[in-house]
Amino acid sequence: MRIPLPKNAVARSICQLGLLPLMVLGLQSCSPMPGAPTAIERPAAVDTTAIQLNQVGYLPGGSKWAVLRDVAADSFSLVDAATGREVWHGSLGVASSWEPAQEKLRLADFSAFREPGRYRLRAAGLPPSAPFVIAPDAYAALNAAALKFYYFNRAGMALDPAHAGIWARPAGHADDHVLVHASAAGPGRPEGTVIAAPKGWYDAGDYNKYIVNSGITVYTLLAAYEHFPAFFKAQNLDIPESGNGLPDVLNEVLWNLEWMLAMQDPADGGVYHKLTDKGFDGIVMPHQARHDRYVVMKSTAATLDFAAVMAQASRVMAPFEAQRPGLSARMLAASRRAWDWAQAHPDVLYRQPPDIHTGGYEDAKLADEFAWAAAELYITTRDEHYWQSFRQIAPRIEVPGWPDVGALAWVSLAQHRERLTAAADRPLIEAQVRTLADSFASRWEASPYRVAMQTQDFIWGSNAVALNQALMLIQGYRLSGERRMLDAAQSALDFVLGRHPTGYAMVTGFGTRSPLHPHHRPSAAMPEQPPVPGMIVGGPKSGPGDDCPTPYPSTLPAKAYQDNLCSYTTNEIAINWNAPLVYLSAALQSLTPDVPERSLGHEH
Repeated sequence: MRIPLPKNAVARSICQLGLLPLMVLGLQSCSPMPGAPTAIERPAAVDTTAIQLNQVGYLPGGSKWAVLRDVAADSFSLVDAATGREVWHGSLGVASSWEPAQEKLRLADFSAFREPGRYRLRAAGLPPSAPFVIAPDAYAALNAAALKFYYFNRAGMALDPAHAGIWARPAGHADDHVLVHASAAGPGRPEGTVIAAPKGWYDAGDYNKYIVNSGITVYTLLAAYEHFPAFFKAQNLDIPESGNGLPDVLNEVLWNLEWMLAMQDPADGGVYHKLTDKGFDGIVMPHQARHDRYVVMKSTAATLDFAAVMAQASRVMAPFEAQRPGLSARMLAASRRAWDWAQAHPDVLYRQPPDIHTGGYEDAKLADEFAWAAAELYITTRDEHYWQSFRQIAPRIEVPGWPDVGALAWVSLAQHRERLTAAADRPLIEAQVRTLADSFASRWEASPYRVAMQTQDFIWGSNAVALNQALMLIQGYRLSGERRMLDAAQSALDFVLGRHPTGYAMVTGFGTRSPLHPHHRPSAAMPEQPPVPGMIVGGPKSGPGDDCPTPYPSTLPAKAYQDNLCSYTTNEIAINWNAPLVYLSAALQSLTPDVPERSLGHEH
């Protein structure tokens, strides 16, 4: 069985990271082939738009859908990718149109076929699909790469060849000489004071670090561990901390949490909104970017996001006192101080100073941040004062995103509902989560494309919208056991892995056709190498965006995408977009029911 990755630079790069064995990649060694070009190689041309499917693969017990361009044929077949032998056939659905892509299409459901192997899908009148696998560990390598992405985006650390392979690089941004910006000045720290706030992850395609976006990112990764601990305890990412007694997901998250702790003003407990240059760096490697760095004003949103994450991290780290003595208590104390600051400063909205021109992450609505912080503190401390604070402002549940974190409160409360105090309204908590999941499952059932995504969802970071919808569907499935919620979540992963109107698998290094030119400074500054595998790009975005000189292939909401460095509105990467990819791939691997090894045979 082979994962369908081309024998090119991407496959060899993934091999160098140890994410997949040689035989799975179909390689003799990880070394470049004699005479191989130094630039990124493109795989042999395959039409990935005629038959759109998950180019990475499927779990034997999972749902399996493909989307076909409208054809006269009424049936489709699965064939062995190596021999072309037909192994299964099924009927095509009736032709229908999906508004976001304005395409007429037909659906192929091969969920009943469960035999592990490597296949293609065929239908008369269309070229064969990209190859894909059905395998019990179909998403293990994807999950590892999506999580190891954070290692590659670490600030303040040299990436050595032993762990980073061909993406080794010197350290950038030690952030041990950071200036207090005028907007952040306060008692004990006047303008120009030098502080240290090392570590952390570069936020996206740029080299700055933002508390608000770190909040939802860290939460999602910690939630993945809280919900599926066995999966992550068995994982080895081959990062410098591997083998130190902590699961690697926690090792990685701690790199950012320790930076976040340094962003709290020890004088009053408020948290700086971001650590940044005054403007964005050019397309250079991290160690070549040497501008002054600043902490910029404290904000209520950043302080509450910090409070929520530190309360969550405190309970996650509590069992690891031997490995990190005192850290859990330190995090909880920091969370409480941040909460108290926010109570005293309930409406300090971030306003971009005139001399700062990096990401703003402005948010004018703070009820969801207050609710999230209150919920996490309540769960960790069992202090009913925090429950009462939550209940007074309990937000309407919506798909999570950095400006709207209310759903995170409901997810955490649902996860820990059995250990809440008597004051908690468990039926309300469960009803909130199940209602949202049910709405997404209903959208999935009604969709001609078999996704919950609708036209209005194709905003900046549309791929993350799909993944966060799936995150909520997973919560509904965990509460109700309704299989349609799990299947709808699977479809979201299929969507970003190639069952997509663009024909792209939207994660670098995975699938037959994946992005080669993401808006990501280290990738662009190393053009001789393929991009780091495991990064999900933003995806199609409707409406005006960047100033790319090259025209977009389409202006339709689900197709307005181009694989180009200049396309920061559709092809940038970001830490908050990768986190739900980590969560969903782990959830599907952990929750999808096992099935017998043998297939059920032909359609019944």
